[in-house]
Formats: sequence, C-alpha cells, structure tokens
Amino acid sequence: MRVIGNFLWFVLGGVFMGLLWWIVGVLAFITLVGIPWGRSCFVMGQFSFFPFGKEAISREELYQQSDIGTGALGGLGNIIWFIFAGIWLAIGHVFAAVLCFMTIIGIPFSIQHLKLAGIALAPIGKTVVTREVAEAVRMQNANASLVHLRNKR
Repeated sequence: MRVIGNFLWFVLGGVFMGLLWWIVGVLAFITLVGIPWGRSCFVMGQFSFFPFGKEAISREELYQQSDIGTGALGGLGNIIWFIFAGIWLAIGHVFAAVLCFMTIIGIPFSIQHLKLAGIALAPIGKTVVTREVAEAVRMQNANASLVHLRNKR
C-alpha cells in the first residue's frame, strides 16, 4: 500500500513540493551560512517526495542524546528558518492540502501535506525514519520512562 500511495503522491503533485524543498536547500547552500538549513531541506525534500510509511522524529528522541540541532542553537535555527523559509513552505503544503481535501481520494494526501506543513515550520533537529522505527523508539522511550518513574518510589 505504501508503494502505491507514494507513487500516486509523487505523480499527483508531491514532486512539486519536494522540488520546492530542494530549491530552498540550494538557495540556503549558496549563502554558505545557510548550509545547516540546506541540509535539512534536502532531507525533508526527500521525505516530501515519498512520505508514506515514513515519519519525521526528533534526533534527540531517536538517539537519546542532544546534539547541536536539538539544543538551544537548534531552537534558534528553527526561529530563523521559520522567518525566512518555513512559513512559505508551510503555506505551500497547506494550500496543497486544501486542494487535495476537495476530492475524496485526496484526503490521505491532504493529511500528509498537513504533516509536512508542521515539519516545514521547524525542521532543524529532526530526521526521517520508517514508521516502524519511530514506533519502536517511542515504545522503548516510554518503557525507559516507566522504569525511571518506578525507581523513584
């Protein structure tokens, strides 16, 4: 089902939003100071091409440790990103979602566009993994939190 969903997504417009992400990434790389944002653009652009069966999660959640993108500098980077590019990419995804919602068959595509719009607002510190990996990480983190809470008593 994922293959069919990704194929239909790509053919029916996902290619345009993915290319838009990549264009913003190229522009960010040209500025040199935008290289960290450019890298995120290429990762999220690839995700935008084929989003079904994948999920964007925090690298801190995945690796259980902070890095430069998940800490305070990542937060500052996301604020800068939001002002210069994030809001525009999010608007593009919301516009595409509204168009997809107009048809019954487009509703799953609309949901994907809305997820991508949320990611477009703050992509720094996130990585893309399969849905199974994301679920396993969340389950493992929940179990670790439960053990930690039980040991506090």
